[in-house]
Amino acid sequence: MAHQIELAEDRWADELEFLQRWDPGARPPGWLLTPRAVVEFIMGHPELRVGETKLSISQKYVGDRALIERCVVTLAGSRGLMLVGEPGTAKSMLSELLAAATSGTSTLVVQGTAGTTEDQLRYGWNYAMLLNEGPTLDALVPSPVMTAMSNGQIARVEEVTRCLPEVQDSLVSVLSERRIAVPELENTSIAANEGFGLIATANLRDRGVSEMSAALKRRFNFETVHPIADPDAEVALVVSQTRRALEVAKVDTPVDEALVDTLVTVFRDLRSGVSREGWPVEKPTTVLSTAEAVSVSTSLALASAYFSGREGGLRDLAGHLMGVVCKDDPADADRLRGYWDAVVHRRAEDGAKTWRTLWSHRTELM
Repeated sequence: MAHQIELAEDRWADELEFLQRWDPGARPPGWLLTPRAVVEFIMGHPELRVGETKLSISQKYVGDRALIERCVVTLAGSRGLMLVGEPGTAKSMLSELLAAATSGTSTLVVQGTAGTTEDQLRYGWNYAMLLNEGPTLDALVPSPVMTAMSNGQIARVEEVTRCLPEVQDSLVSVLSERRIAVPELENTSIAANEGFGLIATANLRDRGVSEMSAALKRRFNFETVHPIADPDAEVALVVSQTRRALEVAKVDTPVDEALVDTLVTVFRDLRSGVSREGWPVEKPTTVLSTAEAVSVSTSLALASAYFSGREGGLRDLAGHLMGVVCKDDPADADRLRGYWDAVVHRRAEDGAKTWRTLWSHRTELM
């Protein structure tokens, strides 16, 4: 049976309830937590106290605290928040956490695609009722954005630049006038209640697919979500996320932290175009995100659990990397082989056992 991913508001319900009591101070209208408590919820804290009760708040986002503070201030000021960055930099996760902490729900979301229609961002109709009764409020089917406006909650639009420009621009009046007119119903519009906010995400690699209009851009504060800068923090995150994935899969096997360190090192070398020693590396066109590293780490752990004699996963690493790197440009396979011949080979010659093992499995890249 497939396991569904828990909603942020359900997974961390105890933390959200605790943080409401921890900081009972002034909060923006309609918000579940104070801005300070929202930041602590996302960035984590080793120990907070309410009376005799103590609780450790888990760190959910690895990155710049100032970025989170700016995001919270943007939402508190009723501005649209646009999270941009490379794929796999946790933009969607961050938007979910912000929505859960401010309005108590992260479910009011529209996934942007080339097939997303204006109805999905504004409203549609129950056509059976529409034919029987004509246009009425009962026949109107609100979008997640309209529902968020009515309830004073946060709406999320994922991958907004994948939507067609005319669909994107339906958000202009939502953000500027904070209401949606319903011309089919005379003198009717849905106005936003206090607490309403909008978070959108866009991948930098998607720029130009459906470029946002200047009018829409002006309605958002843009924040760039960068890859994790600290290699140790990235390793720790991949290890923790791999353990969680194995728990969900009900596989009782340890995570090889040395293997994860090697995996993250390869990802960071290829991502940056230079090895940790300063040797030049030809970057593949594929984005090697932390999310991809978690996927590979989990696959290696599962292979180790299900099949014996896998040398701690090192035997399979080259093949999995080829599957990750070769997605768009066939030349990326040659770039990965070039990395093996240059960086992995030189590290193997220096005597590091891990890299000697990786070099011995270069045939997996053929």
